[in-house]
Amino acid sequence: MKKIEIITRTFKLDEVKTALAGIGVKGMTVGEVKGFGRQGGHKEVYRGAEYQVDFVPKIKIDVVVEDDFAAQVVEAARKAAHTGQVGDGKIFVSPVDEVVRIRTGETGEDAV
Repeated sequence: MKKIEIITRTFKLDEVKTALAGIGVKGMTVGEVKGFGRQGGHKEVYRGAEYQVDFVPKIKIDVVVEDDFAAQVVEAARKAAHTGQVGDGKIFVSPVDEVVRIRTGETGEDAV
């Protein structure tokens, strides 16, 4: 199994969710995160004073899928999150050793 972490712009959440559901992803976890990469922070003005915002708000979507489905999920998420501008985000793919469904005790792919 693979864990796919998609970190992207907040306004892209619905597009990514729809794309993943469209290819058969059964579940996901979504959270609001902050960070920076090449995009860096940005400057804002509040009551006439300029200040630096070091961390940019992003959305993090976590999905766990079978190994042979991971490439399809990555490509669907990449296409849905793409704007072509700096700050589109990143997708990380990691191996998952074990999954346990708390309610039933199922393990492995049955628990996904």
